Amino acid sequence: MKSKIFGEGAYRRIEREIVALINSQPSFLSAKTSASPRAAGDAIQAIISDNFQNLLGELCTDYSADFARRAMADLAFQDRDGLYYVVDVKTHRLETHFNMPNLTSVERLARFYEDDRNYFVILMVSYTMNGNKVEAKAAHFVPVEFLSWECLTIGGLGWGQIQIANANVISIQEGYSRKRWMLELCDVMFEFYPKEIEKIGKRIEYFQSVKKRWEAKREER
Repeated sequence: MKSKIFGEGAYRRIEREIVALINSQPSFLSAKTSASPRAAGDAIQAIISDNFQNLLGELCTDYSADFARRAMADLAFQDRDGLYYVVDVKTHRLETHFNMPNLTSVERLARFYEDDRNYFVILMVSYTMNGNKVEAKAAHFVPVEFLSWECLTIGGLGWGQIQIANANVISIQEGYSRKRWMLELCDVMFEFYPKEIEKIGKRIEYFQSVKKRWEAKREER
């Protein structure tokens, strides 16, 4: 079953209301913390967590924001059709020239998407600072399959981490087929893993030479 939230455009309303929510807040950063994108990001996430269930309204039947920092989700909810959404909240300060956020492990996503009722959703808030005041400029609230591979890349941690290549450049493919996107993911990984094998081969050769040098050394007494 396809999501009504993403199939009927409700997510666009949610995006607008997230921007309005952030901008309606009194200044929540001090002069010291306003210089820290991490502090601003944590504060924005906390505001969204506290208010997101109300933004969803009747779309939501079960909501949770109680997750560990390294979990796949910052928020999660179920809709009236029994579809389950985990939401990864990201923030991007537009004054920074480059930001390459991790989204999730390719292996974790592949397992999560074995169930067609599951949705892995990115909630990205882009903002600027006006003194100590956060000013939200845009929000993206989309399933990962709406993100074009033109703006994604794979990092080398573990099985591989899906990353946004540059948070200043996000390409949305509205209504994109999950099947098509997952097949593209497989093709990306078929190109990625041989390069990782080549890197590992070079690292093995390097430490083979390191071992030979140490084997040739005299033992100190």
